[in-house]
Parts: sequence; C-alpha cells; structure tokens
Amino acid sequence: MGIKNLTQIIKENAPDAIKEGEIKNQFGRKVAIDASMSLYSFLIAVRSEGQQLMSDTGETTSHLMGLFYRTLRIVDNGIKPLYVFDGAPPKLKSGELAKRFQRKSEAQEAHEEARETGTAEDVEKFSRRTVRVTREHNAEAQRLLKLMGIPYIIAPTEAEAQCAVLARGGKVFAAASEDMDTLTFNSPVLLRHLTFSEQRKEPIQEIHLDKVLEGLDMELPQFIDLCILLGCDYVDPIKGVGPKVALNLIREHKTLEKVVEAIEKAGKFTIPEDWPYADARQLFLEPDVRPADHADCDFKWSPPDVDGLVKYLVEEKGFSEDRVRNGAARLAKNVGSSQQSRLDGFFKPREKTESEKASLKRKNEEKLEEKKKKAKAEAKAKKDAKAKPKMNS
Repeated sequence: MGIKNLTQIIKENAPDAIKEGEIKNQFGRKVAIDASMSLYSFLIAVRSEGQQLMSDTGETTSHLMGLFYRTLRIVDNGIKPLYVFDGAPPKLKSGELAKRFQRKSEAQEAHEEARETGTAEDVEKFSRRTVRVTREHNAEAQRLLKLMGIPYIIAPTEAEAQCAVLARGGKVFAAASEDMDTLTFNSPVLLRHLTFSEQRKEPIQEIHLDKVLEGLDMELPQFIDLCILLGCDYVDPIKGVGPKVALNLIREHKTLEKVVEAIEKAGKFTIPEDWPYADARQLFLEPDVRPADHADCDFKWSPPDVDGLVKYLVEEKGFSEDRVRNGAARLAKNVGSSQQSRLDGFFKPREKTESEKASLKRKNEEKLEEKKKKAKAEAKAKKDAKAKPKMNS
C-alpha cells in the first residue's frame, strides 16, 4: 500500500523535491529495484486480451516477460539494476496482509460471477484484483535474473527498507519502487515508474528526501510520524483524518504522542483500539535489514548465459528464440562495456548553511501563503459569479 496521499502532500508543500525526466537521464547510475512490487505490476499489466500471458503448458509468463524486457530497457539506457526481493513480512504487517487476502478472496468470487453474467470489462477488472505474487513467481524471476547476469538479493523483511539502506550506504544511487514508504525508510532518493512500459510514456519521477524534509520543515522522525498518521501497512488509519488534517496535526503537535493526546482530549476523531504507532515508528527507524557493507550486499553484474536463457525462456516458457538471443546480445554489450561516469558523481552537494535553510523555509511558506490566497480569491470569484443575477434575454 505504501503511504496514503504522500505524493499529494509532497507536490503541494515540497514541489522542488520532485524531478521528472526521461529514463536516459539516469544513465550511469546503479539502482536498487523493489522486485516484488515490479513483479506484481508485470502480472497486472503484461496481458493479452485481458488475460495473463501463458506458456503452451498453461504456466503464467507475464512476470517473466515483463522482467526480461523492462530490464533490457533499463540496461539499454546505461543503468545497472539490482533487484531486491521481499523476505518474511514483519509481524506488525499481518493485519494488513489479512485484509489484502480477504479482498483478493472477494475479488476471486466476483471474478467467477462476472465470467458467468458480467461484461468482458468486469471480468478483466476483477481478474486484476485477484493477482498476487507467489513464491513460484519469485523463484522463476530469480532464475531468470541469474541467467541474465543481473544481481539480486533477498531482504530479511521489506524490500523497500533494504533498497533504502543500499542507497544510504552509497551502493546504489537510488531505490526504485512505486511504494512511497521507501522514503519513510529513509532512502535519500526514490525513483518511480522505472519499470513501467515505454508505451505508457510516464516520466521517471526522482524524489529527493532532503528536499521533502526541507519543504515540509521537518526532521526525519517527524516525517515518519506524518506517514504513519496518513496511513501505512503497519497500523489502521484514523477515520476522518485525511492528508490536510494529518499535516496540520503533526505541524501543530510535533509528535504522534502529542497528536494522540490532542485527539483524545478533543474527542473529534476515534483512534483505533490498540493503535501500535510506536511499534510502526520503530519499524521505519530500525527495520530488519542487512547493512550495506554485509557480504550479501557485495553484488556484481555478469555477462548473460545465452544458452541458459534460450533453454529457459524458449524451450520451457515458449518465448521467441530470435528475441531472446537479441536481448542476450544487448545485455552482453551493455553489461560488458565500461560505463562512462556521470559528471555529478565527481561533486558532492554542499551542506546548506542555517541562513540558507531559513531562507528556503521562508520561501516555501510564502509560496504556500500565495497559493492559499489564490485559491481563496478563485473561490470568492466563483461565489460572486453564482450570486450575480442573470440578465433576461
């Protein structure tokens, strides 16, 4: 699920934190990719006539098709990907996983009913909702990556948390995921849409955590509290507390402890029974991950095993031999060549002075105030226009 409405809050309060550009702008960078999230998106998106792609023997191949061709696109653009798979989920996530399983079961029933009585559109809609990434999907993806010469690791728990550690430790430039909680795990840079299809023409979003914190005028612990209040995988949301209310509560009371006190005193909202926000905070601050200097995080890219790829993808999964061999040749060319270094790799960003931070904070506040005034003026003009009597024709 990630963090509800966090993108909206960043766009409104810290717009300078988000850069959008083409995939080629990431040339020369190493990136840790949330594999489980990517496989899920492939299973949903890589389809033919509303159904997942299948081999001649009836095995699903959408995840392998997506992984093979999207990885080729990434490598073609001079990026070195590392895939990170989920390990066992934290105990605190069991409630969210149970809800997801229930929704999947309900969707499965609706899908079966739609096949009997519904339209093709209904069938496809409910079919997508039944999708889940299985152990078999993960194992097949890992086998494919090994044959492609692309490194992968399995995280102790959450893949996003492990990606964030690798980015913080300088092993990669950024963590790539569609889940916004990658920022909550303290990844300095989050890349979104990296594994999207080229046909979607979605720009790559590059979100910088330091600019997010500057724009919101928060330190990391306060930002984590905001993310928990917005809604995350570890605790139920507080009914009635949307993004604006959550941001105002954190800005006014600073910590979740103070927010809870204020809510209980006012009685306006009802906090869920046994709301373990402190445990959730700890999972974000100190997730179960391998440190960046751990032996398992010492990864490298290798030339592809062409014969192995042909045997697996062509003979076992029914892929086109010409396309697989062509893809293997592209891999060999790009992985084997020494990449040109990025110019920005030679320069480290200078730490802002206190006066520069204060100036940036003031500018952000002025932008916010200007935006509020503009919205107020537009609302007044709209109201006046409605109140103005209409002339008889």
